[in-house]
Amino acid sequence: MAVRNTLLPNGQRSVLLLDDAGGPVQVINDYLRHLAARNCSPNTLIAYAHDLQHLWRFLTQRRLKWEEFRVWHTVELLGYLRSLRIPLSPRRRSIAEALTIDGRAMAQLAPATVNRILAAVSSFYDFAILSAQLDSANPLEKTLDHQQQRVTSRHRPFMDGASRQRPLRRRVSVKTVDRLPRPMSDEQIDALFGELHCQRDRAILRLMLDGGLRPGEALGLHLEDVRYGQRRVMVRYRNDHPKGVRAKSRFERVVDLHDPTTLEIVNMYVMTERPNDGDSPFVFLIGGAGRRRLEPPGYPALFKLFIRACERAKIREPWVTPHSLRHTHATRMWEAGMRELTLQKRLGHASPESTRIYTRISDRQVVADYRQALGLDDVEPVSGVPVTT
Repeated sequence: MAVRNTLLPNGQRSVLLLDDAGGPVQVINDYLRHLAARNCSPNTLIAYAHDLQHLWRFLTQRRLKWEEFRVWHTVELLGYLRSLRIPLSPRRRSIAEALTIDGRAMAQLAPATVNRILAAVSSFYDFAILSAQLDSANPLEKTLDHQQQRVTSRHRPFMDGASRQRPLRRRVSVKTVDRLPRPMSDEQIDALFGELHCQRDRAILRLMLDGGLRPGEALGLHLEDVRYGQRRVMVRYRNDHPKGVRAKSRFERVVDLHDPTTLEIVNMYVMTERPNDGDSPFVFLIGGAGRRRLEPPGYPALFKLFIRACERAKIREPWVTPHSLRHTHATRMWEAGMRELTLQKRLGHASPESTRIYTRISDRQVVADYRQALGLDDVEPVSGVPVTT
């Protein structure tokens, strides 16, 4: 059983799930085509294909047809997923906890991964019901989440009580840890940039650190998106990147960059290092004399350059990834006094819940109340954490 990912002549991606005999799994592939018609990204299609591959292996092992999957089977599916041990790719062996079995590095599926697989299975059965391929209820039942309704810090939209929408949760799921983002320290940032040897790499990572751009947003920038005179970058949603890079959010936004260092590095790269013998609209291109010259780099290239720089700087940790630069930017902005709504707009979050994880790192009101309780109002506050009483 395998996932086949091919690039069609028209530039579109074809993602198919194949069974053990090499034939297509028709109902799963119908669902993947449905996701493609909804304009989901190629990475989303690949993720759903791999998630549903676990479902199909479970059904094959239990000798069940997909139409026979019922509510009581979801408990067995959960146990099956928690008992799985999957081989680790060489790229992830340094950042994941591995267990050696028969000389191979293996790892257990993370709780968040298991929940994602269960969500994919639930969505697949919703599609089967919608397309009249299944006449029974969705086996992954959802129920009203009374606990979420009682959480006081949960975002509640205007006229929340009048809304018919209620927080739901699946009956079968794995408890996960609501982790805090881990920003990089100033020493780690200095060490990282000290190991970058070309202007292109410095410019990409600077946009992520000083502008809070996601990896796909930085790699997908066009030359026209950088407004040097206005000192800003336009983050637009496009799907024209030849390697499948695209912005995660469909909300286009403006990111101001009043720190002159970032745009200066970008401008220096464009003027002195960027190949000028092509007509590519992308800001960042592969140079040199290889066969990939003038191509825009993709996610693997960004991950590789970041990891190699971290290893040279001796700051390699499981949580230190390119996305850590965005976490660092958001944390710095919040601790410097940026309001929550403003930070949400700058980061391009669709929901305040995504932004609120940064407010848990250093809640200014909690610090103020704590200092007041200790009688420290007349003492100089900690740097970077303004106190309001």
